[in-house]
Amino acid sequence: MNTKKKNTKKNSKKTKKASTPKSDPELWLTTEKALTQDLNDDLLEAWLKLKEFAQSLGEQRIYASGKAIMFSKKVCYVFVRPKKTYLEVVVFLRDPEKRDDFKSVAAVSKNKYAHTFKLVHADQVEGSLTDALIESFEKTSGQATD
Repeated sequence: MNTKKKNTKKNSKKTKKASTPKSDPELWLTTEKALTQDLNDDLLEAWLKLKEFAQSLGEQRIYASGKAIMFSKKVCYVFVRPKKTYLEVVVFLRDPEKRDDFKSVAAVSKNKYAHTFKLVHADQVEGSLTDALIESFEKTSGQATD
């Protein structure tokens, strides 16, 4: 009699389950503090200046989601992704605007364009970045247009 086990799907599957957001709170629970805790002093100062400026624009919601910190009324008008050496700021505008300070512009819908800015120092929170933030905040009616 042959005692070898047959190689079936049941036997060949790995027994270890992958973590899912429901089973591992660390995967879905993120905070602004968690996303900014490893920033160097210059980036932390830039983050705080950017956040303070955005808050001065008016009532909005600021929350962490995944690897980004979102600023929104009812829809997101800007988000920030903290990186090791810079803050990636993505501002949503209705028209593609070519500004020297923005590293890229990409269409995200028929009438919305993502303008990406590389923020490395607090002194950059002025000029075209703040103009874009003001424009995006004011043009965001709070309603999704897509």
